Amino acid sequence: MAGHDAGSQHQFTGFQKYFNSYTLIGRRNYVIATYTTIAAIILFFKLRSKKKAPAITEK
Repeated sequence: MAGHDAGSQHQFTGFQKYFNSYTLIGRRNYVIATYTTIAAIILFFKLRSKKKAPAITEK
């Protein structure tokens, strides 16, 4: 009567302790991980070498 699953406490261990959908902290950690991954991908493509192979020319 007091809400969804109000009578039992969730005891997570390992990975689920930090990344779960039952607690605000677990959901926050998913958001932080997602934003960090997106930022890392953007930085990777912005900072990677822009060198191009020299064109092969005939003499």
